[in-house]
Amino acid sequence: MTITYEYEGALYVNLTNRCNCACEFCLRQGKAQGSIYTEDSLWLEREPTREEILASIESWDLSKFRQLVFCGFGEPAYRLEDICWVIDRMKERGTKIRTRMNTNGTANLIHGRDTCPDFAGRFDEVSISLNTDTAEKYDALCHPVQTGAYEAMKSFAKKLRQYVPTVMMTVVDTIPKEEIENCRKICEEEIGAVYRVREYIED
Repeated sequence: MTITYEYEGALYVNLTNRCNCACEFCLRQGKAQGSIYTEDSLWLEREPTREEILASIESWDLSKFRQLVFCGFGEPAYRLEDICWVIDRMKERGTKIRTRMNTNGTANLIHGRDTCPDFAGRFDEVSISLNTDTAEKYDALCHPVQTGAYEAMKSFAKKLRQYVPTVMMTVVDTIPKEEIENCRKICEEEIGAVYRVREYIED
């Protein structure tokens, strides 16, 4: 069971299979053998406990990584309370490493409350998948379980800026150039976040 793995100078934490979206471009759709980005290698037979997550992180020499990224083959916000516990234990032990969460931005929908304050003092950066420029396109591309996910995600991102030093919003470069530009305006002008266009990773 792969709980932590190294990628491009960062240590990634694989927390859950659960996700409330089924994005068309998601790596979960991959079937290729021998890659860490496939169901075969990252799909968890069970969710690790918070203690197992902490132990797996601490089994690495953290000084060699530029940051610790909480992600998951699913949506990490499902494990928000456990992530907070892990980060708090690391801080108590004096561990110093930059922390980031990669999320679809629906933590408030998942938990039925405002989770933004939970990120304060724990995360240096949160990367949120904006994905597209309208709610209709978002529903068609990401197939969210909850209604209103797109607007909830944008609202979450905007409020999160009060609690996290860097809030980034991303799209994948498979969408049209005009859409990429519209998303930039939403991110920078409406939300006030950092914008990034991610390269699509083949299976």
